[in-house]
Amino acid sequence: MKAAAASRRASRLAAVQALYEIDRSAASVDEVITAACDQGAVLDESGLGHPADARLLAAVARGAMDNRETLDDMIDDALASSWTTARLETLMRAVLRAGAGELLVSSEVPARVVISDYVDVAHAFWERGEPGMVNAVLDRLARRLRTAEFDT
Repeated sequence: MKAAAASRRASRLAAVQALYEIDRSAASVDEVITAACDQGAVLDESGLGHPADARLLAAVARGAMDNRETLDDMIDDALASSWTTARLETLMRAVLRAGAGELLVSSEVPARVVISDYVDVAHAFWERGEPGMVNAVLDRLARRLRTAEFDT
């Protein structure tokens, strides 16, 4: 994996961890982001450390928190009819909010790359069906939010 891609994934993983911490402890966004940035690196599945990009980490976490209600409504619409964001476990909610937030506010990175990176983040926490759920929900959202990328 190239250094830039590893740093991007480390940043997204750290942002998800920050969102999880905010949701679980009701800590302030700034406090958690500062702590996540100070941590400096996130270990990947091979045990290698990759530095997180503090700007990307902060942008993802703040974007998810600033747009939380909108994102939750969008995620609710993309979930199976019997599910709501409120029913999701805290970590799944953090992954989906982070991914949905990036798809909503940042168009620099192609939607398929965003989805792939958050599926990789999900694999860091789960082994079974959850990464597939992340893929399905973010794919539905991406097709609504970035239709031009999927028209071809």
